[in-house]
Amino acid sequence: MKVAVAQFEPKNGDKKYNLSVIESLTQRAKSQGAEVVSFHEMSVTAYTFTKDLNRREITALAEKIPHGSSTKALMRISNNYDIPILAGLVEEEEGQIYNTYLCVYKNEVVAKFRKLHPFISTFMSPGNNYCVFDLLGWKCGILICYDNNVIENVRATTLLGAELIFAPHVTGCTPSAMPGRGYVEDHLWQDKEANPQALRAEFNGPKGRGWLMRWLPARAYDNGVYYAFTNPIGYDGQHLKNGNSMIIDPYGEVLSEVQSFDSDIAISEITKEKIPLSGGWRYRKARRPELYQEIIGRDHESDTTPVWLK
Repeated sequence: MKVAVAQFEPKNGDKKYNLSVIESLTQRAKSQGAEVVSFHEMSVTAYTFTKDLNRREITALAEKIPHGSSTKALMRISNNYDIPILAGLVEEEEGQIYNTYLCVYKNEVVAKFRKLHPFISTFMSPGNNYCVFDLLGWKCGILICYDNNVIENVRATTLLGAELIFAPHVTGCTPSAMPGRGYVEDHLWQDKEANPQALRAEFNGPKGRGWLMRWLPARAYDNGVYYAFTNPIGYDGQHLKNGNSMIIDPYGEVLSEVQSFDSDIAISEITKEKIPLSGGWRYRKARRPELYQEIIGRDHESDTTPVWLK
């Protein structure tokens, strides 16, 4: 299967604009032979700015699924280009608000996943279910941003049968206790055409790609799965994001990656033959859950608030 990962700079709350970019990149992906295209977390609405919205404002941003206008727009785009699309939005159901990621193909919602560990808004409720679904002969899973940092979520999704995990994010370039992390200065983004090397060094360094490479390939390697990682480029809210959308194989190798500062895609062909040859596949087969099932299942108090929000 030929998988495309896309990235772009969203506009806060501007669904019409964001959907227009999603359509443009879908057209590009299809024209380059992709069989599925995925976008970043809350790509229809933008993400970071929602931390400052009150309940009325975030409810106004939310939509029903599948009858909301954005889901219908994604279906229209999928119909027009005959390709499955994965994108994120804000969902409302029975008074609850969710950070939700959809896979649509033509007139069908193939899969819907609600973020398990939302933190950007106090008004968002967590999802409580993993998601594994069939797509073009593949078993696919979805984990949104922070969900991927909790290694049990990746293992659970893989044990449910996922061969490819779509990992939509809005991440990178924020403060952390890790050395080298932090915000990227605005002047570097404004000077990106005159001095692209300086911005690329920041985006590829420990604030962005360097941090991703500490853990993202490990999720694929340890579980013997493909990863389709997506992330915005440029500003999402008041934070610059480094993009680096990429496809990673079950060996933890990067197959393709976006290195552009513009709206762009990367495409890779993935093959099932790699999966049973990978270390993660063998390690899963070697597990002895009787040793640790009670340890892993112990109750504890969960805290997902990142450093930059504290």
